[in-house]
Amino acid sequence: MKTPHTREKLTQDFTDLGIQKGDTLFIHSSFKSLGPVEDGASTVIAALETAVGAEGLILMPTFSLLPSREERVAAWDVNKTPSTVGWLTEFFRQMSDTHRSDHYSHAIAARGREAKAFVSDHRRREGCQSPWDHYPWGKTYGTHSPMFRAYKANAKLLMLGVDYETSTYIHLVEVVHWNKRLADDPEAEYIRLKRPELGEYWERLGQLKQGKVGDSVCRLFHIETYVDSLLAEVERNPEPYVV
Repeated sequence: MKTPHTREKLTQDFTDLGIQKGDTLFIHSSFKSLGPVEDGASTVIAALETAVGAEGLILMPTFSLLPSREERVAAWDVNKTPSTVGWLTEFFRQMSDTHRSDHYSHAIAARGREAKAFVSDHRRREGCQSPWDHYPWGKTYGTHSPMFRAYKANAKLLMLGVDYETSTYIHLVEVVHWNKRLADDPEAEYIRLKRPELGEYWERLGQLKQGKVGDSVCRLFHIETYVDSLLAEVERNPEPYVV
């Protein structure tokens, strides 16, 4: 039986990948991809917290992606509704001193430096509109949403054992693209983009780091560069990427 990965080993792996003290880090994750971990999910979170240090901030999606909007709205309780996007995110959500944004479907959880403030304004309604906006909640990807704030804060995206199908930041590309088009044509339709194809384009640009954390194949890169690069490519050459 394989020896479980320890906190020390995972911390070193995260650091070797390029995570630094003081980072704001948004994480998409597959817990099972790590292989055996000593003491489970708590060890992974502890290793991440050690890697970013006391001045760092860890963000995870804690989305409630029930089949319909009506089901999501009816089930929503910011303190109780489970995350449906992986065990690590659900464990993270339930930890003491984790703060969660108030959004019926696209809530973000945070731990670390000024975590509560970072996720506290998801009911505000400034910024880009999206198909997931639903009163009384705020703009899903608006100016004060945690994902937009991470984009503007030079945060890094860690893809821990997952591929680009999980990359929710491609929704931000879609949203910004749509809102630019709406400015010229109020009837412009929302366009969904092909995540794997955009992921292949992004990897060809080479502006990311890749490595192993435990047994997981991981990618690490800056969110702002990622979003802006994909947006420019979609605006220049939309056909290969439109669903």
